[in-house]
This record gives sequence, C-alpha cells and structure tokens, in this order.
Amino acid sequence: MAAADTLTITVLGSGTSVGVPTILCPCAVCHSTDPRDKRLRPSVLVSYDGHCVLIDTSPDFRYQALHTPIPRVDAILYTHSHADHIMGLDDVRPFNYMQRQVIPIYAAEEHLRHIMGAFPYIFDDSPTQSSRPRLDPKTFTSGSVIDLFGLGFEVIPLLHGKGASYGFRFGNAAYLTDHSDIPKQSMARLEGLDVLFLDALRHNPHPTHSTVAQALAWVEQLSPKRTFLTHICHDLPHEYTEQNLPPHVRLAYDGLRIEVAGAAN
Repeated sequence: MAAADTLTITVLGSGTSVGVPTILCPCAVCHSTDPRDKRLRPSVLVSYDGHCVLIDTSPDFRYQALHTPIPRVDAILYTHSHADHIMGLDDVRPFNYMQRQVIPIYAAEEHLRHIMGAFPYIFDDSPTQSSRPRLDPKTFTSGSVIDLFGLGFEVIPLLHGKGASYGFRFGNAAYLTDHSDIPKQSMARLEGLDVLFLDALRHNPHPTHSTVAQALAWVEQLSPKRTFLTHICHDLPHEYTEQNLPPHVRLAYDGLRIEVAGAAN
C-alpha cells in the first residue's frame, strides 16, 4: 500500500482523564506557568496529502479545534471508548457542515457499541428538527489495516488493565495511549519506527496505565528514533521530567507538531 511521503502528527491533548490542571488541585504542576504543563485530554491529528485523520475525540475537542488549526476531519479512529476519548464526538458537526460529507468513524466492535450507546441520537435514523453529526460507523479487528486515503493504519492491540485498547501504526510512526502492557505480538509490529508515542502516566504504578520506567523499558527494546510520552498526569512537571529522560525520549505537550516519513507499513 502506498503511503504519503510525509506525515504531520499534531498533539491535541497530552493529559490524563481529568486533565492538567486538575480541578481543585493545589499542586505545583497544576499551578505551573509553563504552558507545557497545561494538558488537555488525549488526542492527536494525523495530516497528509490534504487529509486529516483524528485519533479520539476527547471532551476538550471543541477547545482543541479552536486553538490548534484543524482544517478538516476526514476520518476518526478510536483507541477505546472511555469518556476521556469519546465525549467530544458531537463537536465534529461543524466539519460535517463545512465539508458537506459524512465522516467515517472506526472502533473495535465492543467500543463502537459503547460509543453508539453514549450518543444514541447521533445514530438514530428517525427525522429530527435539530442537527447532529453525520457519521458512518465501522468496526476494525486486531491486526487489521485500515486504508484511509492511501495510508494504512495498522490496529495494534494493547492491554488497558483488565480491558482492551488499541494503538495505531501508520507510516514510520505509531500512537499508543492508555495501556498497562503491550502484548508480545504487538511489540513485533512496533520495531524500526521513527516516532513512537507511549502512555506514561506517572512514576508510581497504576493498574491501567504504564509508568515512565515501563515506557523507557519498551523504548530500550524497540529502539525507535524518537519517543514521546503522553497521557501524562500532574505528577510529572514537564521541564524537570525531561531533564531526567534520555535525549531521544521527550514528553509530549499540547500543540506539539512532528513530521515523520510516511513509508508503507
């Protein structure tokens, strides 16, 4: 499958489910003046050849779209159906208006059921007097490759505590968030990357997310050229944390833009 020559990955949100600053929190990171410590809920945009593929629609999607230029949304991929990854779905309506197109959305079967259950009015075909997003729901399976406008997005299964989530490999990059472990078969599909995003919630263990140390161990095994840690909580001040990371491993931050080769999968 041919792919774009160059991809641009834009980080729309690098934070955890409650965002940073966290409501009512008195900690130093939540009151930091470093803009990189302001972390919206997690999502990225992949742009290539005039197309834009959105991964997750966080509750902050409207704010993200207003503050980080998103010229269009041609398709949406979902990592899983937790609230911090889906609750901005209604805010894709203006893209329907401007593009005059139905937007396909892709998720695993179980997660798609949850999304449709959370937004029943969107997927109700009965007449309505109000507007609603115009979407075409589609399912994917582990290991499948979704062809979106000439670029393949390979579905990478992950463990998210006792549940499942999915990452995506596209070109020479992969985006993984919300994982506590990476199965052996998935590790084999993540070798030789130019850019890798990994979940690294904090230093202390968490039942459904990986730690900074776990992420660094995966980096050691996979040897990507560059790694960006994401889904970060308020335990990690940006500047201080980066001082203690290898030079090829950085913290993602909202608004970060990365260019990467779009070689075939």
